[in-house]
Amino acid sequence: MPHPKPKGRINETTLRVRYAETDAMGIVHHSRYIPWFEVGRVNFLREIGLPYKQIEEMGFLFVITELGARYHNPARFDDAVIIRTWLEKVHSRGMRLDYQIIDEAGETLVTGFTKLICTNRQGQPTRLPADLVRLLTNES
Repeated sequence: MPHPKPKGRINETTLRVRYAETDAMGIVHHSRYIPWFEVGRVNFLREIGLPYKQIEEMGFLFVITELGARYHNPARFDDAVIIRTWLEKVHSRGMRLDYQIIDEAGETLVTGFTKLICTNRQGQPTRLPADLVRLLTNES
């Protein structure tokens, strides 16, 4: 299976693997990559100009409806890893973000995606805020 090709605006966030994120074999436990996707997602939104905190203050929340991860190579304690995050698709009520986690040499460790739907505070699906759609699609 080929690695995803990042497109459009790409946020890169660097993390260093903490000891608590590794398993008895000394490699990052598979469950730890999902929170790293969240780190990438939050930083992506901040970088395009609409921090998640501001989205919440506007009365909107994002709910993950689907996620996937493919593990290619392990990361180990104290490795620096780079989380690449980009918008794959935007819909009227949601979006899909893709992720590629690489090591410092550029080797792919994990690829993945999250599909999110926008809701109001009562949990009802709603249209994405117009400000966010403009920023996501680079419209003026």
